Parts: sequence; structure tokens; C-alpha cells
Amino acid sequence: MSFQAYIDNIKTKTGKSPEDFKKIATKKGLLKETIKAGEIIKWLKEDFDLGHGHAMAIYATFKGKTK
Repeated sequence: MSFQAYIDNIKTKTGKSPEDFKKIATKKGLLKETIKAGEIIKWLKEDFDLGHGHAMAIYATFKGKTK
């Protein structure tokens, strides 16, 4: 599955784009340097019912790794 396919599937499932997730994460204080990736992944899984791969795709967009 391509990276874009992950993002498209997430948008279909949640109605949210990577930018939407970034705004929410910022408001929740999850994009501070002291926050570990695991905390962000856990949040995405619990609050949005994303699988691990899909949560990692969103995390990758936060870090600018989209290829």
C-alpha cells in the first residue's frame, strides 16, 4: 500500500486530513519535543481507532516524512 493510500484511507475512516490531526495534536500538547512517538501512536489508536500502520503514517506527516 502506498503512503498516499494510507492517508486516503484515514481520511475516509475519520473524515480528517493529516493537517486536521496536527491541529488537534498541537492543541493537546502532543507535538512538544518531550513527547515520544509511542504516546502519539497510542492517542491516534485510542481516540480515532486507527491501526498501527495508519497511526504511524499520521506520525510520519508530523515529522515531514511522507515518502
